[in-house]
Amino acid sequence: MDLLVSDDMHLAMFVLAERKFANEARRIAEENAFEGERSQTPLLGIAREYVQEVKIQRIQKELKKLGICFSPPASENSHEMGNLSSDAVVSDEYPGKLKFSLLYNKEQLELLLTVTGALGLPTQQCTNTFVKVRLLSWASSQSPDLQYIVHEWQTHVAKNSSSPDFGDQFTCTLQEAELTRSSIKLQVKHFDRYSRHMPLGEVRIALNALNTSRKIEFCEELQKATKDTVGEVLVSLKCLPISQKIEVGLLKVKTAFLYNSPEKRIYARIDVFCNLHKQKHQKSKPKTLTSITVFNETFLFHLPQPIVWDCALLISIYELRPRSKQLVGQAVLGKRGPNDMNDHWHRMAQSIQHPVAKWHPLLI
Repeated sequence: MDLLVSDDMHLAMFVLAERKFANEARRIAEENAFEGERSQTPLLGIAREYVQEVKIQRIQKELKKLGICFSPPASENSHEMGNLSSDAVVSDEYPGKLKFSLLYNKEQLELLLTVTGALGLPTQQCTNTFVKVRLLSWASSQSPDLQYIVHEWQTHVAKNSSSPDFGDQFTCTLQEAELTRSSIKLQVKHFDRYSRHMPLGEVRIALNALNTSRKIEFCEELQKATKDTVGEVLVSLKCLPISQKIEVGLLKVKTAFLYNSPEKRIYARIDVFCNLHKQKHQKSKPKTLTSITVFNETFLFHLPQPIVWDCALLISIYELRPRSKQLVGQAVLGKRGPNDMNDHWHRMAQSIQHPVAKWHPLLI
């Protein structure tokens, strides 16, 4: 995950401030030494703590997007622990409603979606909003738990309003038989110019009730934003305590695309977080997309005390496009988190220098 440009600018400013404080500290020390006094100034320590706090908050935002919440290490001071605990508090309330309408034309086999607007959105830091729309369909009976994205749209950004009006319309061709296994997911998001959009809530509607040519209008309360399972990834973990490294094996990726073609190619990006420190990511080689894409690649990451520290691995699968890339899905595993990822980490810790493989869901 790319870091925010604004955070990098702030960090650069704090580094300059740190240098300024350091020069000031040396000047005061020299003056006091000349007067025969010994002075200890906290300026340099304050600057360093401020820079470290910005780094922690920036990485905490990334982990929060993934639903990961780390407990701070015992060695952290109380000031940093207070910041982390306040960031980890997430409200269960999702105020606001979304207005939209659906119309299915049997003769033309066309689905028309109109996103009208929203009501009562939270005003704090959420003045610029838009709606991300996904048309999802269940995969074949062989993979009943997997979905794939048929179409994806988003509205224009409405600025400076807690009750924005959108009025955007989207159409797509959809066979009548596909209505029974398709759904619409509308997610209201706070717009961020650096693509770090914060979800405010979502609405899901099953399309099996739209088997008529009558326009249906909705005004639904926003629910907690959730993710969908679009595939699975087979990952192996091996702990190497002597060299203080962990070996991540990317073995296979199973996807639920509607169709596969030789033109579709995917690759994986692996990010590692350890005690709120982010290591340099690594990428796999592009592979031709199939129902089960075989990678069989390994990646080494340096992790001091890998079993003791709070660690998380983020595996992101991307589809290569002519001029861009499209996120297919992400899997998170590590020491702390849901039972599945926690279990895999503990099994690795009990099998020193032996790889342990496990399937993990790809979510989007």
